Amino acid sequence: MENNTSNFIRPIIKQDLESGKHNQVITRFPPEPNGYLHIGHAKSIIINFDLADEFNGKTNLRFDDTNPLKEDTEFVESIKEDVKWLGYEWDGLFFASDYFEEMYKRAVLLINKGKAYVDDLTADEIREYRGTLTEPGKDSPYRNRSVEENLELFEKMRNGEFGNGEKALRAKIDMSSPNINLRDPVIYRISHTTHHNTGDKWCIYPVYSFAHPIEDALEDVTHSICTLEFEDQRPLYNWVVEETEMESKPQQIEFGRLNVTNTVMSKRKLKQLVEEGFVDGWDDPRMPTISGLRRRGYTPESILAFCRELGVSKGDGTVDSRMLDHFVREDLKLTTPRTMGVIRPLKVVITNYPEAQVEMLDAEINPEVPEMGMRKIPFSREIYIEQEDFMEEPPNKYFRLFPGNEVRLKHAYFIKCEDFIKDDNGNVIEVHCTYDRETKSGSGFTGRKVKGTIHWVEASQALPAEFRLYEPLILDESENEEKEETTFLDNVNPNSIEVLAGFIEPTMKDIQPQDKFQFFRHGYFNVDPKHSTSEKAVFNLIVSLKSSFKK
Repeated sequence: MENNTSNFIRPIIKQDLESGKHNQVITRFPPEPNGYLHIGHAKSIIINFDLADEFNGKTNLRFDDTNPLKEDTEFVESIKEDVKWLGYEWDGLFFASDYFEEMYKRAVLLINKGKAYVDDLTADEIREYRGTLTEPGKDSPYRNRSVEENLELFEKMRNGEFGNGEKALRAKIDMSSPNINLRDPVIYRISHTTHHNTGDKWCIYPVYSFAHPIEDALEDVTHSICTLEFEDQRPLYNWVVEETEMESKPQQIEFGRLNVTNTVMSKRKLKQLVEEGFVDGWDDPRMPTISGLRRRGYTPESILAFCRELGVSKGDGTVDSRMLDHFVREDLKLTTPRTMGVIRPLKVVITNYPEAQVEMLDAEINPEVPEMGMRKIPFSREIYIEQEDFMEEPPNKYFRLFPGNEVRLKHAYFIKCEDFIKDDNGNVIEVHCTYDRETKSGSGFTGRKVKGTIHWVEASQALPAEFRLYEPLILDESENEEKEETTFLDNVNPNSIEVLAGFIEPTMKDIQPQDKFQFFRHGYFNVDPKHSTSEKAVFNLIVSLKSSFKK
């Protein structure tokens, strides 16, 4: 694909191909199946697949399933769906668990070379012995076990003769290294846990930092592209590739991860939001997960455009969430039908309109795209308008309905407010108007002008609908800066969703889940695939019509 945005990885790949270092580019997208993918993962997907596509290479989808305690086939299937939804097809589908036997052999090789040993220290003791950023670590008492003893103990670990945490296999590197990742990292741990792919075949599992470089090498990955937090682990990555004597030598390259305002980008935190009931599952439309964005109504094209516009840099950065909204508006404005929906209904009776008459009016489906055609909408004596479009005592420059004022009904007539009815609590429940039959939209009427145009839905054929309006799920941290002890949960917006019952045009009776519309004056909405029924559609607000974001 053509891409002219900044990407510091592109020249590296180009040079590698021109120099003959590689004949073909192979990248991979390697998620751990312990949660749903989010918008940050989308950026990684796009980088890996786009670079391979640009240089006629290949991209593998590989699940780093080395921790059975947290992983599940539900996450595997959701990740596949997300990658496909974004428009990509992987060349190879692999699992870290495909390579467990090979990884075990490579670990045995390290032991035979005197480069790994079985340790009896507990996890807490290993942390204590590791030292700090300013103090070197100290050797484990078990660091100098013989090769024979280590081989015997490692085999017993595999055979299930020890309990969880009793033993661990550690790489033997340098306990005084300034890089803490090289201070004899654990490369295998015991976990008597059923694995989603291998069942109970294994009770020892490789850690990610040992498994990942081996996986890359076995798949002949040329450029192992990952986020910046793995930069300090690159020396360990290279050590594993070299010391396990892998034939292929992948190059790890780190890029700045994507951070978005009003958003958490941690699977651990997202999981907490799900498990503690702050949201309606991983695909809640307020979540930054790809499935949440899909359910809300974001399009793959808008996410692709957003991530490609950001480019690929070496440093982390934070992006205004409104930038993504800008791209979805740009994508939807020329593809979505226009329609009218009333989300806070107020009945209007047009007292001089014939009681039994229902008139069909013409309305454009999308005025920006005339070839989308026209639709017919009913009009009669009783309609619904928005509550905010009537005020008994309006302020200055309020141009909508109030006693004695005249407005235009979109696609219909001028109406003038003559009277209104209140309930026992003083709330306006009905507005009485008259209409001028000479002012029909499209008739060429020029007798007078009005300053306000409002939308409406004819009452007798209106379809009931639910509207879900969203605000950011996470408030800016500055709003809680006066609190001494806060967690990200303190920044969860209690007003992130508002559910309203209203009406839509009868032209929408056959809509389907994931259909998208622009409701006049409200914004872009998506038919919720989870809660919509044949009796009542549920609409998720994707984005409002306007943004203050400047591209």
